[in-house]
Amino acid sequence: MTDPLPLSIATVCLGGNLPDKLQAAAAAGFAGVEIFENDLLTFDGTPAEVGRMVRDLGLAVTIYQPFRDFEALPEPRRAQALDRAERKFDVMQALGTDLVLVCSNTQPAALDDPARAAADLREMAERAARRGLRVGYEALAWGRHVNRWRQAWDIVQRADHPALGLIVDSFHTLCLNDDFRGIADIPGDRIAFVQLADAPKLDMDVLSWSRHHRCFPGQGDLDVAGFTRAVLASGYRGPLSLEIFNDEFRAAPARAHARDGLRSLRWLTAGLAAAPDPVPAVAAAALPPPPALDGIEFLEFAVDEPSGKSLSGFLGRLGFHHAGTHRSKAVELWRSGAVNLVLNAEPDSAAAERFAMHGPSICAMALRVDDASRALSRAEALLAPSWRERLGEGERAIPALRAPDGTLVHLVQPDPSGRSIWEDDFRLDPAPPAGPGAFTAVDHVAQALEPGQMDRFVLFYRAILGLQAEPLLELPDPYGIVRSRAMVSADDAVRLPLNVSESRRTATGRFVSASSGAGVHHIAFRSTDAAAAVAAARARGAALLHIPENYRDDLAARFGLDDAALEELRRLELLYDRDAAGGEFLHAFTASFADRFFLEVVERRNGYRQFGAANAGVRLAAQARYHLAGMGAEG
Repeated sequence: MTDPLPLSIATVCLGGNLPDKLQAAAAAGFAGVEIFENDLLTFDGTPAEVGRMVRDLGLAVTIYQPFRDFEALPEPRRAQALDRAERKFDVMQALGTDLVLVCSNTQPAALDDPARAAADLREMAERAARRGLRVGYEALAWGRHVNRWRQAWDIVQRADHPALGLIVDSFHTLCLNDDFRGIADIPGDRIAFVQLADAPKLDMDVLSWSRHHRCFPGQGDLDVAGFTRAVLASGYRGPLSLEIFNDEFRAAPARAHARDGLRSLRWLTAGLAAAPDPVPAVAAAALPPPPALDGIEFLEFAVDEPSGKSLSGFLGRLGFHHAGTHRSKAVELWRSGAVNLVLNAEPDSAAAERFAMHGPSICAMALRVDDASRALSRAEALLAPSWRERLGEGERAIPALRAPDGTLVHLVQPDPSGRSIWEDDFRLDPAPPAGPGAFTAVDHVAQALEPGQMDRFVLFYRAILGLQAEPLLELPDPYGIVRSRAMVSADDAVRLPLNVSESRRTATGRFVSASSGAGVHHIAFRSTDAAAAVAAARARGAALLHIPENYRDDLAARFGLDDAALEELRRLELLYDRDAAGGEFLHAFTASFADRFFLEVVERRNGYRQFGAANAGVRLAAQARYHLAGMGAEG
């Protein structure tokens, strides 16, 4: 894919030493890098060597930054600041860049005098111009006297020098709720550089927010797209560059993280190109639209022969039955109603690779899409690796993507012949009569993530599949907090909650430890009659989580349920929730399988859209009791 504008990333965004960062940026496909001063200061080599390294990798140094605490200082500090600037000009020329970022002064000694600030910046720009260099001035959100882009633009206009321009940063603007729309009225050639960062909405001081919680566009809650639209409306055609300060990002593998960064910028520019009023400057960034999703066609478990037999029994007690055997592979199909589960014990396969690393686990899920080829093209342009399984004679080719944890995401579209993948690839058993409460769909699939992975998964599902991020929730586990954020398709056909916990003792942390990494740890099956489904499962010997009587007493107080309803909840270990519009949710949970994943039966009434988060603390405490008692249902 050819990006219509140069895309750049600051070295501060990435972990590792400076060569690691540069190699990661080049491998991802960036056009340029911002050299962050601390990365240069800690590199055991000259600026000229860094410049050669950058050019050898096919990159450009888009800017050198930051130059701090320059303007509006009293003498003799003003003269000292200009001397510092001359030394930085030497560094810039050795690096091979012509632009330096000057951020607004934060020092107590700085004068509240825009005219003086303009005079100082004009002098710096004049000295830079003698060397063929340029200066960009940026308003820091915590600048002592200048913290808004309009203030910085006023100073740049007062200075009135061709080698001085304005630098705008989405975080510094949006974190203050500053109105960015006026940026569109600035002549584009007076904007020297543009930095982009997203962030979650947090109630904290802007310096701490900036230094620890920025993220890539698409991972947070700020209107980065609106900000970028205003910038491009000005006529600016220079680099769009990521500047992210985030502790977890710097601890992540640099190459994977750089790929996420480029994916975020491509997603951002593609959205602007595809908007109802598209931005012409990024028209070439247009991508195929996200797929229209129609639910989950199947979930696939990686097993070996012994764990496959145990899992078959576990599923059978919940109401699943053996429905078919693959024509050429050691793969079985299990069904309940409209839900398909695949147990894959085939050697030399993606499932076998997953089993070797993680034990019995979900290795794949398949999404029903309107156009698999279009979805794959979008994913590949957004740097998602694809996967094609070895095929036997007559088998259906089903394209797949790899999610950030290695789970395969298959893309299944309707066949023009009307035949299903099951008819093509499996020898199907005669279908038995539907049992009570047979499942109508996979309601949601929750993934347990390692700390620091939430943002990566949010971006993957949002950019590639078009899912939207629900608000972040904090769920109380007896041994810590679980942070949860659901990714949901426009019509709720696909729901993918993402869960992460810093504690290894929470249910989420135990899964990550047991499975040696992230993966699916919770699958919910929808029924039109949860009570019937659970009663039948209990009769078959399914192990369900025990819910304390205190919980039902609280339900009676909160919702005014009558005695008969409460008795049914008690008898079947069902939990209950009701939303403000009167929608109702009934659900029950199994014990875990091999301390890895657990199943849920759900019933949604009257348009209930949520996940029963009010009951999460009760469920997590019950799971902790099962774990401590060694009562997990491992077969």
